[in-house]
Amino acid sequence: MEIEVMERKNEKVEETFEEPNYQGIKAMPYVIGNETFEKLGTIGTSANLLVYLITVFNMKSLTAVNLINVFNGTCNFGTLFGAFLSDTYFGRYNVIGFASLSSLVGMLMLTLTAAITKLHPPHCQSTPCMEPTPPQLAFLFTAFGLLVIGASGIRPCNLAFGADQFNPKTESGQAGIGSFFNWYYFTLTFAMMVSLTLIIYVQSNINWAIGLAIPTSLMFLSCVFFFVGTKIYVKVMPEGSPLTSILQVLVATVRKQKLILPKDPAQTLFNHTSSKSINSKLPYGEQLRFLNKAAIFCPGDSIKPDGSSGNKWRLCSIQQIEEVKCVIKTIPIWIAATFYAVSLNQTQTFTVYQALQSDRRFGSTTLKVPAASYGAFQMLTLTIWIPIYDRIMVPFLRKLTNKRDGITVLQRIGTGVGINILTMLVAGIIEAKRRNVANSKPVVGFEPRRGAVSSMSAYWLVLQLVVGGVSEGFTVIGVTEFYYKQFPENMRSFADQQGKITGGIGWPKT
Repeated sequence: MEIEVMERKNEKVEETFEEPNYQGIKAMPYVIGNETFEKLGTIGTSANLLVYLITVFNMKSLTAVNLINVFNGTCNFGTLFGAFLSDTYFGRYNVIGFASLSSLVGMLMLTLTAAITKLHPPHCQSTPCMEPTPPQLAFLFTAFGLLVIGASGIRPCNLAFGADQFNPKTESGQAGIGSFFNWYYFTLTFAMMVSLTLIIYVQSNINWAIGLAIPTSLMFLSCVFFFVGTKIYVKVMPEGSPLTSILQVLVATVRKQKLILPKDPAQTLFNHTSSKSINSKLPYGEQLRFLNKAAIFCPGDSIKPDGSSGNKWRLCSIQQIEEVKCVIKTIPIWIAATFYAVSLNQTQTFTVYQALQSDRRFGSTTLKVPAASYGAFQMLTLTIWIPIYDRIMVPFLRKLTNKRDGITVLQRIGTGVGINILTMLVAGIIEAKRRNVANSKPVVGFEPRRGAVSSMSAYWLVLQLVVGGVSEGFTVIGVTEFYYKQFPENMRSFADQQGKITGGIGWPKT
């Protein structure tokens, strides 16, 4: 009798499920084109917003800094909401499409604030400056709101959407996913490098309206590329809230914590899997085995006609439990990557301060390189290093290790973290040199700042930026790929966003 009950519990109704038509490389021109122009547009718009608010909208420095911090913080928080909507209700294609249009309209409105004189206060020629009027601020904040919606939808979905175009069950598909991660960050770093140099130069030295119109036009091209490839995309549809699934396993485990696992749990625990699920089939595992109690069938638990649990808050399948285990097992890497991100972000922000306190003159001229533009050297290093790693290093390492990717994802992350230690050592040595030179030979004729300005050339900072760029090429891409491969398919938008937050690459900081 007991055997018959278990057979009925594990019974699975056969359902027809059509395998997606993976286009892989054929879809990449549209995906990469969309990514490149989107990054050129959004980064080119956001990278210089602080200067724009101060010089065009006559905002006080503190007010502008607070507004930018709120804007960036809202973007970061909104990505979690965008990932939830994508994985739960709308799917990545729909969210990216809507968010792209929102970003385009937001950029267009921001461009109009610079092009139309009535949408910003008059140029400040005397003190006190005329502040923006409420209607002008309302128009500006509406543009910011649309940009927040765009960032919240695009950032957590774009990388996972590109990887969706490859079949993860085939050798060529898995290799394509790994290569896509490399080229994705190649386009990102290229876009950041262009934005930190050419677009910022046009905005600051030629015309704000033209400088903002350029990224707006690029965002329009991004939308064109995205929608042109609609017919060949693989569109993974959501199955329901993945976060709810995690809570269900935890609640069911607590309810059954006093029960004892059977001697042969792999055969006797509830193990229904829908053939329509986009998640890969996972075998029973002994790790974190206390969670397996959620699959123990007890009096009061019910089974639906299709074989699924009648109440997932009381009875969860082995498949559902193993998916939760995949998420939990990423926590140690998430913590390690968070420490790395703190170090990385500290280096990036402190480098700007170091540049401000150094001799930034271009050669023997009086022209000074903007302090924020030095970050382009790190982006340039990434742009050069990623193709070298993908086309030269990986094939070489593959011959040595007989592994498809040359080295494992964890080895790639560890290598990057090790190189980052070297980055901090180089940065410390250069900072000691800068301070010593500042105390002995301060620069004469530079604008006054807190502390002495060193006569040391700011180009010394390039060394630490180059080493930091190589570190990012290993760790940031490795962390994102690790999250993507470890998380269940229905949580990959959330995984993508976690990789960007902990890896340090995402919406640029102003």
